[in-house]
Amino acid sequence: MPPHKSIKDWADDDKPREKMLSKGRQNLSDSELLAILIGSGTPGISAVDLSKLILNDYNNNLNELGKAEINDFVKKYKGIGTAKAITIVAALELGRRRQHTTPLERIAITSSKDVFNYLYGTMADLPHEEFWILLCNRSNKVMDKIQIGQGGLSSVVVDTKIIIRHALERLASAIILCHNHPSGNLKPSNEDINLTKRVKEAAALLDIRILDHIIIGDMNYYSFADEGML
Repeated sequence: MPPHKSIKDWADDDKPREKMLSKGRQNLSDSELLAILIGSGTPGISAVDLSKLILNDYNNNLNELGKAEINDFVKKYKGIGTAKAITIVAALELGRRRQHTTPLERIAITSSKDVFNYLYGTMADLPHEEFWILLCNRSNKVMDKIQIGQGGLSSVVVDTKIIIRHALERLASAIILCHNHPSGNLKPSNEDINLTKRVKEAAALLDIRILDHIIIGDMNYYSFADEGML
């Protein structure tokens, strides 16, 4: 690649932002990641080449780079103003803090009671119906909980496509459906049954399991899985 060639003139596969989108962040070099933070270089040097220069000055060691202060960047490197320097220092500080952060412990779902206990505080005593999903990994650990819809006293509109979209976006291996009945009547309606079938059929095409559909009432619940409705 010719020296000092503007990044905008590079092939898309070589541009740091486009490369991250197409190949993933793990496939970018340190200089390419730093170039994304810098944003742009100067007429004489691209953001990637400037990043290589900065890294070289710190022995290509991110721990050493993390010790640099805002003024170190501003005074030493043409094209690095205060705003860009702040962005670099902030990103490096986040990386440092991440090293000392305890990974989030995900709750494993082993029974319908686990689902009830997990969501009851969210849905208890609501005067209207709400529909939520739990997205789980292959170990049935909860990756996320998402509200799909909010309705009236006796119904809530749920779009199957939205449920599947969320599962695909999070690369979920399994879904748990859940909604409440403010009346306290735990018996599933015909629409509850039909919705469960529709979601299960759509999910099966994508190798996503439906683990359960829970209806929450007053201190109690109904489980489609426990009742053999799945």
